[in-house]
Amino acid sequence: MTASVDRMDLSEVTTLRLGGPAQTVVEATTEAELIDAVRTADEAGEPVLLVGGGSNLVVSDAGFDGTVVLVRTRGVDVSADACSGAMVTVAAGEDWDQFVAQVVERDWEGVEALSGIPGSVGATPIQNVGAYGQEVADTIVSVRTWDRHEKRVRTIMFTNLGFSYRHSRFKAEPDRFVVLTVAFQFRFAGGLSAPIRYGELARRLGVEVGERAPLQQVRETVLELRRGKGMVLDPQDHDTWSAGSFFTNPILTPDAAAALPEGAPRFEQPDGTVKTSAAWLIDHAGFGKGYTRGAVGLSGKHVLALTNRGGGTTAELLDLAREVRDGVEREFGIRLVNEPVLVGDALV
Repeated sequence: MTASVDRMDLSEVTTLRLGGPAQTVVEATTEAELIDAVRTADEAGEPVLLVGGGSNLVVSDAGFDGTVVLVRTRGVDVSADACSGAMVTVAAGEDWDQFVAQVVERDWEGVEALSGIPGSVGATPIQNVGAYGQEVADTIVSVRTWDRHEKRVRTIMFTNLGFSYRHSRFKAEPDRFVVLTVAFQFRFAGGLSAPIRYGELARRLGVEVGERAPLQQVRETVLELRRGKGMVLDPQDHDTWSAGSFFTNPILTPDAAAALPEGAPRFEQPDGTVKTSAAWLIDHAGFGKGYTRGAVGLSGKHVLALTNRGGGTTAELLDLAREVRDGVEREFGIRLVNEPVLVGDALV
């Protein structure tokens, strides 16, 4: 039986600390409760908002007129083989960084560069969470879901998950699937990380791109880098009151990339496109670290993070996002796309 929670403002469960009241809030601590909460709301014709860690949500000041389901399921099931590695199935409500810490402690490689990312395990396949040269797509084998259209539990294998840069089948069909568990496959590390793919991380570790480094050192270095950018949650630090990177890095055609100013980052992709840096574009369009408008502003540590400085509103934050997006478009002809999910508002 699911447990109803007294009326709450969604600012209580989002890392931005923004968002108005929820009409109905249900806390699901088991898989059965999670399915039941969603199915009951669907049968009643009520909108559903799933909330795990609340780290990728920007919720309207008006709140959410429907059922909010707090995903609080727990469980980590390990099937390990000393020769081939480990298969690990994790409940959607498990804390992501706590899980990464467990993986590193058990000497498995593959997610160490994803340390310090806030949120729940169940959210990671939705946008194919990635950082410092790793993505969850590197280690996910399958995702077990509740299919709201077919009203049944379905396991979706990797080949059908549609992973690409910050994208997945779940983003393509946003109101269809509820993530129940995620299955990962890891290799035993022998004390070393997966090959380091990200230049900044490699330099900090003192290795070349493509080389390995001590597993625990990689985790600690990533946490240090993220703290320096305000990307590790700290209730006392307003620079961390954000939804992480607010804009995705643009993927450009070769011609569009060539038109960028000299010095603009250009990263060639396997399909012939070129990725550039949203942070570089924002900074060079005149929006530096700490750029502030009232009670919201860019982080003083990283321009990609839009932050609530305390007492802000979602309307103010989205006004700032539009100002930054439009300024980049005027300067470079590139329209930035928001990464967090907007609930009850749109960035038009």
